[in-house]
Amino acid sequence: MKGQKARSFVTIAASLVLLLTLAGGSLGRVAAAPEACCWVIPTFSIVSVKADETVTIRTSNFPAGDTFNVLMNYMGTRGVGGYQVDTVNSGSGGSIDWTFNIPSELKGQYRIAIRLESPTSGYYAFNWFYNNTTGTIPDSGLPPGVIPTFSITSVDPDKTVTIKTANFPANDSFKVLMNYIGTRGVGGYQVDTVSSGTGGAITWTFNIPNELKGLRQIAIRLESPTSGYYAYNWFYNTPSGTVPDTGLPPGVFPTFSITGVVRDSTVTVRTANLPANDTFVVLMNYMGTRGVGGTQVATVDSGTGGTQTFTFNIPDYLKGQYQIAIRMQSPTSGYYAFNWFYNNTYP
Repeated sequence: MKGQKARSFVTIAASLVLLLTLAGGSLGRVAAAPEACCWVIPTFSIVSVKADETVTIRTSNFPAGDTFNVLMNYMGTRGVGGYQVDTVNSGSGGSIDWTFNIPSELKGQYRIAIRLESPTSGYYAFNWFYNNTTGTIPDSGLPPGVIPTFSITSVDPDKTVTIKTANFPANDSFKVLMNYIGTRGVGGYQVDTVSSGTGGAITWTFNIPNELKGLRQIAIRLESPTSGYYAYNWFYNTPSGTVPDTGLPPGVFPTFSITGVVRDSTVTVRTANLPANDTFVVLMNYMGTRGVGGTQVATVDSGTGGTQTFTFNIPDYLKGQYQIAIRMQSPTSGYYAFNWFYNNTYP
């Protein structure tokens, strides 16, 4: 379940995303379109599940002659960076039934995210399933439609953050993760494990990990490895009620567009509203990741800020990809922006 999320400085330009609500509460999203028809996209639904053993899926509109890595991960990750359980070939494409083993690391999970992504064409699709016999849903302890959330109540910069939960399920355990802003806490530094006790409204205080000290903004996430519930938020790593001077007016945030590509070699971007005197790490990763957890290809100084043009090299492992995600994020101010591009020479 998705919890409360506060403001997010996020930019996506020129991306096509389709959100489909599938039967049985499953959710699928795809962000790749074949060149022949921009409205035909690969998806898949969940056919059946054998708890802690296998899941069977059925594809739709899958491209022919393509290879897909099959990943599973915790609920809420969309499968990004998950455990690879198989590699499959789409053959003649279209509708295909596949059965995959659930990895030992995810056995016992209430819900599991599953993702198929092609390292060559850039196509991908993801969904999720209840890790029990199809047609039965475990008692979550919360009424339908009620989800756990939490708010930030205070911050002691570079030391602690205090949160207050709402609608937390009883008798559950949650891992507490912190990470860079824009990650939703996924794959972050684990700072604690807490028990929800009687559930509902609970106040907790957590230490800020050394790796994130000095950051302007920090993402925080609570996720249960058993029930599958999770919630995330973010906070300014400053005294409560104060926001550091960013050099940008309120509501203005950095973006960038793609101005040129040399296939498998470089990509050129043009920024807008870049804050002055800031440093940005530049990451590239597979399409659908928003660049999170990608390979660092450069570090740039924003100088006077505003509009600037940068050219970055495409890392070797992404050469041959159909689409590539690119991200700029500052480890000091917390600003970030992301985009994606077709790995074809342009203009």
